[in-house]
Amino acid sequence: MVNLWLVRHGQTDWNLTGRWQGQASEAPGLNETGRKQASVASEKMKGMEISAIYSSDLLRAKQTAEAIAVPLELPVILEPRLREINLGVWEGMPSEDIEMQYPQELADRARDPFHTHAPNGESPYEVAERVLKAVNEIADRHRDESVLIVAHGISLAVIICHAEGFPVEDVYQHIPDNAKPYRVDWDDL
Repeated sequence: MVNLWLVRHGQTDWNLTGRWQGQASEAPGLNETGRKQASVASEKMKGMEISAIYSSDLLRAKQTAEAIAVPLELPVILEPRLREINLGVWEGMPSEDIEMQYPQELADRARDPFHTHAPNGESPYEVAERVLKAVNEIADRHRDESVLIVAHGISLAVIICHAEGFPVEDVYQHIPDNAKPYRVDWDDL
């Protein structure tokens, strides 16, 4: 078994304004609030026996992981499979624009949120496939240790659902708060 500490990245300006981030390369890094959140998470985790820190390679997660890594004196290992869901053409768009331009796609998503994807994006099902594979590999390398994973709402919700026995189809109901450590036991080795 592996103890996984999960931390969602700190706040960004796009979180504040309701723009959908996904994997957008132009998505901003942490804003002032996000940097403070990362600092608070760092203080909470200071002194914990963590063997390794893995992070999504997207800027907002990487910045959060680096803030937490400093007092733990550990390097951050970037793992692209921990990235947020790819939201395709919706990336960078405000919610109201998506609602106006893609009402049918949003209706499809409401009916089947686990298997539906944004145009040119991926579904939570596809996120689950890549994230669970990555987490199993991480867990295999760190048996009987504690590991920190810094990532995103959907990727972490997939881990939480799997570890806690929640239906993965309910992934949207288990998105963690920004920069608040969440612990799960992972024994799916």
